[in-house]
Formats: sequence, C-alpha cells, structure tokens
Amino acid sequence: MTDTPAALTPTQLTAYLAFTEVSSLLRPAVETQLRAAGDLSYIQFQLLARLGDAPEGRQRMTDLADGVVYSRSGLTYQAQLLEQRGLITRSPSPDDERSTIAEITAAGHDVLRAVFPGHIATVRGLLFAPLTDQDASELARILGRVSEHLRAAPPRSASRRRGK
Repeated sequence: MTDTPAALTPTQLTAYLAFTEVSSLLRPAVETQLRAAGDLSYIQFQLLARLGDAPEGRQRMTDLADGVVYSRSGLTYQAQLLEQRGLITRSPSPDDERSTIAEITAAGHDVLRAVFPGHIATVRGLLFAPLTDQDASELARILGRVSEHLRAAPPRSASRRRGK
C-alpha cells in the first residue's frame, strides 16, 4: 500500500502558488534588464556580483557554484564567456591545485557599475514597491528560514563545500 502524503493546507497552497508566480514574473524582467544594460545572463550577473563583493574580488569556482546554486560545469561555461569578454580571469588556486580561482577585472567592475542602477530600480519597482520595510524584513526572515532548511539537505549543486 502506498502512503499518500497529506495535502497542503489552503494557506500553504496559496503561499506556494504566490511564491512561484512572483518568481515566474520577476525573473524574466530582471533578465531583460541585465541583458539590456550589460549583455549579461542572470547567472553571469550573479557570478560578477559575488566576485565584486568578495575579498580582493576573487573566489573559488566551487564556492561560486555553491553560492548561486548552479552546476559546476554550467558555471564553468558561464565563467568562460565572462573571461572571453575580459570581465573575469581564472587561474589555478595557489592553495589547492584542484581548485580554480575566478577574479573580477576592472572591466567586470565597470559592467557591474553600469548594470546596478537599473537592476536596483527593476527589483525595487517590481518586488518591493508594494511592500513596507516591515514586509520586506518579514519576507527576508521567512525566505531565510526556507533557504536554511533547503540547504540542510541540498542537491549537489547547492551544497556548500567544506574549506580546508
């Protein structure tokens, strides 16, 4: 006999459907803005933004993949495209010969500076305009809890690597 899982409550179903709808409506608008302002895919923007925030503008590729929840091979391809544009460099890690370090270049910083004003305006206008600061704080708290829960048993592309 197969155990049938309990149905979602009406509140849970409404929350789930609202979450998926917001994600489906927001991401294409963000991607359109990133393409128009910097000729960047969403993942390329995430990679550049994380490098821009990283100490010394560099990070291990595996850590980048874990942070953006993207396959390592897929992120390698996206990094290759950014490297061809001169926005990042990649080099072997001096600490671990199996690791590759990505580093943002001056041109990469320039692209981020060009993209960020429109990116912020898009996110603010579409996601945060109908919310109060208290709503945004609650949203961040709730999604943070869900993220922690999902990362407790993540798929390989979302698991964080242990440092040496």
